[in-house]
Amino acid sequence: MMYSSRRKPVLYFKEERRFLSGRCTVYKLFGLCMVLVLVSLLWLQLSCSGDMSSPMHEDRRPPQQQQQPPPPPCPADGRATAVDDPTWGPHKLALIIPFRERFEELLVFVPFMHTFLNKKKIRHKILIINQLDHYRFNRASLINVGYLESGNDTDYLAMHDVDLLPVNDALDYGFPADGPFHVASPELHPLYHYKTYVGGILLLTKKHYHMCNGMSNRFWGWGREDDEFYRRLRKAELQLFRPSGITTGYKTFLHIHDPAWRRRDQKRVAAQKQVDYRSLSSSCPLRAPGGPCPGTHDNLPLVVSSSDGTVVDFFGDEPKTATETKRG
Repeated sequence: MMYSSRRKPVLYFKEERRFLSGRCTVYKLFGLCMVLVLVSLLWLQLSCSGDMSSPMHEDRRPPQQQQQPPPPPCPADGRATAVDDPTWGPHKLALIIPFRERFEELLVFVPFMHTFLNKKKIRHKILIINQLDHYRFNRASLINVGYLESGNDTDYLAMHDVDLLPVNDALDYGFPADGPFHVASPELHPLYHYKTYVGGILLLTKKHYHMCNGMSNRFWGWGREDDEFYRRLRKAELQLFRPSGITTGYKTFLHIHDPAWRRRDQKRVAAQKQVDYRSLSSSCPLRAPGGPCPGTHDNLPLVVSSSDGTVVDFFGDEPKTATETKRG
């Protein structure tokens, strides 16, 4: 009997079961955890065996290399020698920098001046007086705060701009015993050349600064506070000294200020120019706030490129108008 060959063959597939296929069971999770624990123990044993073998290799070195002492620590820029070395002199300078939003210039100024003064063997302390309020810049008030914050360990001051760097080693930053010493004289300053100019860098003793009753706090914005301080020097009958024998001229200082992206605040409100000079006097007692701008200040440490300094944050009250200044 014959059968039809048109019948299709039937294929049977055997289902393959894998360990990770299907549902996740408790046994599968337990097995996976055991594998991870075994791998971790194996790695820990190999790492410990490597650490134990390293001292054995170190002991095989010659005894001369094993007993070699560690190198001595580097000196901190001669600070320890400055205290014991009598050639540094008995005086100490308080370098006062009125400051506001010029951190890029400060990063250059502090290490440069620290190295410059150490090279000349001048004991010094750097004070950055930072104005944090939202009012106009008051350079004179910041310098007055620096005078009060300079401490009893300093005996003379340097009113120093943050954007002016001395590049001539012949410049004198020593103790000005005879009278105020204008380092950035008109013959050397790269920008200002009139005879009564006393800004930029001015050295004077604390006694002489107190005789002038400090600086006027009534100048908001840029400029003119140093011109008024020149009048105070004249009224206190203090003789002003300036450098001599400097042959570098206007290249004596490096001016790092960039007026293209930071403009000067030269705004004058109403009759501020006339009122400032007409109503000023040095009879008021010297105080950190003083005049129309009472405020508070706090000390903070500063480290810039291993050069230590102190930041004094100053918060001033709102400045008076021209009418209020005239009444006060």
